[in-house]
Amino acid sequence: MLQNNQVFGSYSTDDLGKAEAFYKDTLGLGVVRAEMGVLELHLKNDHTVIIYPKENHSPATFTVLNFVVEDIVAMVNQLTTKGIQFISYTGEIQTDKNGIANADGSRPGPKIAWFTDPAGNILSILEEST
Repeated sequence: MLQNNQVFGSYSTDDLGKAEAFYKDTLGLGVVRAEMGVLELHLKNDHTVIIYPKENHSPATFTVLNFVVEDIVAMVNQLTTKGIQFISYTGEIQTDKNGIANADGSRPGPKIAWFTDPAGNILSILEEST
């Protein structure tokens, strides 16, 4: 029924200026300030994500945006030099010293590492299993 309609995702932030700088300057994404005071992230394949200001913003407790990368170790290193700190997990999900879960590829699923944007929303980079 809706499979042929345009789709976009969205989530909130508590500071549009910090979000714009982070997504544009730190992550290198195409960012546009759009109508109604929102940010548009312009991603591969014409995918758009909207980030909107919310006065009583609470960070998402789940991953809101995932980036597929060819080499997760190289990307972790590159993002770390830009000041990104990766989340360390020690429970059911365990990350290595670089913040990468399934770094040795011994479990089903991708190698994945999580970090947050300035508003505390969780993002990830992942290297799909080959």
